[in-house]
Amino acid sequence: MIKRRHLIAGNWKMNLDVKESVKLVESIAPHIADLDEVDVLIAPPFTSLGAVNNAIGNSGIKLGAQNMHWEMNGAYTGEISGPMLKEAGCTHVILGHSERRILFKETDDLIDLKVKAAVVQGLIPILCIGETLEERENGKTFDVIKNQLDNSLLYLRKNNAGMPVSTILAYEPVWAIGTGRTASGEQAQEVHHFIRKWIKEEFNDETAARVRILYGGSVNPDNVADLMSQPDIDGGLVGGASLKADLFIKIMHFQNKLL
Repeated sequence: MIKRRHLIAGNWKMNLDVKESVKLVESIAPHIADLDEVDVLIAPPFTSLGAVNNAIGNSGIKLGAQNMHWEMNGAYTGEISGPMLKEAGCTHVILGHSERRILFKETDDLIDLKVKAAVVQGLIPILCIGETLEERENGKTFDVIKNQLDNSLLYLRKNNAGMPVSTILAYEPVWAIGTGRTASGEQAQEVHHFIRKWIKEEFNDETAARVRILYGGSVNPDNVADLMSQPDIDGGLVGGASLKADLFIKIMHFQNKLL
C-alpha cells in the first residue's frame, strides 16, 4: 500500500508585507524538523516571494505562489509567469482557487491553460475545486466537482503522459472558506473519495494512489485532526490560520492529536 505524505499548505492571500512575511517564516521554520511524514508549504503574495525564499533557507519549507499566467512572457501587464516564479524560488503554484473563479471570473478552460503551463514549465500545480452552498443544498456537489475536474484538467486527460503524480488537488467547499464553517471529516472524506475514484477512472490506479488531495475551508487546530484522520485526505490548504504562527504550528503538528 502506498503511503502518501501529508502536506500542510498556508495560503496567505493578499496579506502581510515583506517584513511581516519574513517574521512569520522565521517563527515557523524551527518547528519543521520534528515533523514526521508531513510537508509544509507557504504561498505568500508575489512581492514577498524573494525575501521569503531567503528566509526559508534550508528549513525544508516549500514555497508556492498563489497564481500564474499561462504564457512564459509577453504583453500581459500585471501578470506573473512560471519562469518568474521559479526564479523567485517557487516549486508549487495554487491554481483555480474559488476566489479566482468567482471574483476574477476564471473559467475551467483558463485554469486548464494554467495547469498545462505549470506542468510544462516544471511547477507543481495545486488545483482547487469546490462547490457553493447553493450547489451542495441542491445535491449538485459531485456534478460540480466532476465538471471542474474534467475541464480544469483537460490537458492532462488528453496528454499521453497523463497526470504527474506530484500534482496536488485541493477540495475547498466554497461555503467553508473564511466563513468559520467547516465540512465534517465524514463530509470531506466523501468528496475526497469521489475525487480519488475520478483520478483512477481517468488515469490509473497508481496515479490515484499517489496524488495528494488536500482539504481547505476554515481549517484550524480544533478540526485538523478529525480531517487528517480520514483515509483520502492528505493535508490541508489553510487560509486565515496560516497567518498566525502559533495556530499554523499547531496545525502542522496535527499528528500530536492523533496519538
